[in-house]
Amino acid sequence: MIDVAVVGLGKMGLSHLSMIKAHPEVNLVGVCDATGYLLDILSKYTGVATYKDLGKMLDEARPEAIIVATPTHLHAGMIREAFRRGIHVFCEKPLVIDPAESVELAALAEERGIVTQVGYHNRFVGAFREVQRLLELGAIGTVETALAEAYGPVVLKPAGRTWRSQRATGGGCLYDYAAHPLNLLTWYLGEPESVSGSQLTSIFSAQIDDAVAATLHYPQGTAQIIANWSDESQRKMTTKITLWGEHGRIHADRQEIQVYLRDTAEIPEGYRAGWNVRYTTDLTEAPWFYLRGEEYSAQLDAFVWRVRSRAVHGQNDFGSAAATDRVIAMISEDATRVDARLAASGHSATITPLAPRRASRFGTALRALRGGAR
Repeated sequence: MIDVAVVGLGKMGLSHLSMIKAHPEVNLVGVCDATGYLLDILSKYTGVATYKDLGKMLDEARPEAIIVATPTHLHAGMIREAFRRGIHVFCEKPLVIDPAESVELAALAEERGIVTQVGYHNRFVGAFREVQRLLELGAIGTVETALAEAYGPVVLKPAGRTWRSQRATGGGCLYDYAAHPLNLLTWYLGEPESVSGSQLTSIFSAQIDDAVAATLHYPQGTAQIIANWSDESQRKMTTKITLWGEHGRIHADRQEIQVYLRDTAEIPEGYRAGWNVRYTTDLTEAPWFYLRGEEYSAQLDAFVWRVRSRAVHGQNDFGSAAATDRVIAMISEDATRVDARLAASGHSATITPLAPRRASRFGTALRALRGGAR
């Protein structure tokens, strides 16, 4: 058994609390949040120790590991508090907004032998894991083109100020939504050499982006990222990955993986030339506790067992999350460029400079964050 505490009781925090409290190898020793009435309810009906002060909880409850599910701008300070006490950390995504700080935190965890994990749950979805396995086997050969997508109904009208609606605290669609398919791309293809054509579009939000589009350039191909959290046609978040290689094509979402293999492919066991379909339910073990999706339970279970075995390196550790943070920052910076756009004029093409747009605020915000105090 390991002693675990939860910090932050919003939507994801309450979900993590429900799952981790039911884990057979975990003893829940404390929860921390700023909302008094919520703590009172938890204390009354569950008996768990509750705290408003993180440092006090860490010193009194003495957890071996914590789950951080607070707004993004609070992550770094809370992680450092845990690291100072040698406490292992599971943190919701994105890790931090400043990529330099994510690198620093990853190095600090490595130095102190601390187990870390970030909540990029898609790496625990059966279909997405099967994509990685097939790529490692070389089933479709070199990936030349990729498309990564994320859509959902998060912001559907002009909204008031919340932590999600501000660049410095939430990060917008780029950090909160596009981060998921970008994390899958870094898993499948590594980090891109460069990005171009990045557009951060505000649909309903006044200060942040609601839609993202960009091209990522790799040594042997390109990938497109498209994300939109103002898509009312979706009932909930939908993430999709499509990869084209010299020997076939792979398409996957949470429900299934579709694989087309050419006659030239080295056919993996269980597959055949032509179309193949496998379902996530057939690729996933049943969790000990189901809430939101089996992948959420699976990622916490992986963290628990890594803590028990002191496995500093593992799926979604701070090092891999830092790679995703760097790509996010590249897109944010690229979106602020006053670049050149090819525009048709009669039968000839002219280069028209792009006028500065609202997206220029994003680079200013990120530069302010990088230059600010930590």
